[in-house]
Amino acid sequence: MLAAAYDEFAEKGYAGARVHEIAARAGVNKQLINYYFGGKEGLYRALQRSWLEQEATFNDPNLPSTDVITRYLHEGLKDPRGTRLMMWRGLTDHCGVDTPDEEPEQDLSGITARQETGELDPALDPGCLLLMMIGAVSAPVVMPDLVRKVFGMDPTDPAFEARYAEHLRSMMTRMAPPGR
Repeated sequence: MLAAAYDEFAEKGYAGARVHEIAARAGVNKQLINYYFGGKEGLYRALQRSWLEQEATFNDPNLPSTDVITRYLHEGLKDPRGTRLMMWRGLTDHCGVDTPDEEPEQDLSGITARQETGELDPALDPGCLLLMMIGAVSAPVVMPDLVRKVFGMDPTDPAFEARYAEHLRSMMTRMAPPGR
């Protein structure tokens, strides 16, 4: 059921997804979704928790930021559904769509910790830095046509991932304080 829901929400967003279509994809009665998840919102929240658990496997605070950002890139290119869910949430925000959110505030402690250790320049605004990193990692997923036009290859091509990952590493290295 979760895989079917992930596909449906990634394709249509929270507002466009329908429980009966998720049930049909999963080959189950829609009442099972209500029974196990309490309906559409519960199912969406379960997907968010699943994503946060997955994210914890590659967002390691002990790794350099260059590795973390390339891990996000790899995960997004490997399975773009999480990025698409995030984009749908953003695109429907102004429409009055109340998308359930497991994480009401964005945690910036990972970035500020890296600033305190000198890995990232403390003069950089942590919120702006996070937004920039999310944009850089999600761009190939949400704009595959632009990747094809600019690079002449599909974003799922391992050669693109290697090239773009190396650029992200270089970019993050340049975010260190001057003189480091």
